[in-house]
Amino acid sequence: MIYDLEYNSERSKLFIPEYGRHIQKMVEHAISIEDDKERNEVAKSIIAVMGNLNPHLRDVPDFQHKLWDQLFIISDFKLNVDSPYPKPSREKLQEAPSPLAYPQNYPKYRFYGNNIKTMIDAALKWEEGDLKEALVFNIANHMKKCYLNWNRDTVDDKVIFDHLFELSDGKINLNKKEEDLTEASDLIRGSNSKRYSKPSSTSAKSTHKKNHRNRSRKRY
Repeated sequence: MIYDLEYNSERSKLFIPEYGRHIQKMVEHAISIEDDKERNEVAKSIIAVMGNLNPHLRDVPDFQHKLWDQLFIISDFKLNVDSPYPKPSREKLQEAPSPLAYPQNYPKYRFYGNNIKTMIDAALKWEEGDLKEALVFNIANHMKKCYLNWNRDTVDDKVIFDHLFELSDGKINLNKKEEDLTEASDLIRGSNSKRYSKPSSTSAKSTHKKNHRNRSRKRY
């Protein structure tokens, strides 16, 4: 009979479970070594084994730095070796990250989205010419499409021009242009065709044959 079985409840805590129990025991053995030179050599060997477990990270910048930090974390910061990088501290690891600043945007016309203002500001920086005019009309058509997604009824181009004039602080005025925007029916049809594209005839035939074959197969 085997009496000296090792249960998980009796084992030490795995600080980084991804490396497994064997790496944990190797680190614990390195901590128990009294000779400094031998302990450093064992630590370098453990780093090499940890690197072999993650070959896809070898080309990642600061990969060795990350391995050494993980080595100290696995040792519960008890390993005393000469690291080529600054040693991490428990306080720094447990420090709560600073909250991210969430952008608080309250646009007047929310159905256009927050990015439309960025697009308008970028267009204002362009030099006057055909490219800028084409960009402005593309933005106007995008605004019209967003408006139709919010309200399926038809929309007058003047409404879009007035909104664009307001969002650009009066710097873009398309009311003086004779060119019209894309028809509402074309914008709606274009968005629907992308969402509900019909399968090709060949794929439909193959699907029909496959379903017919499955229906004719006997089940036991």
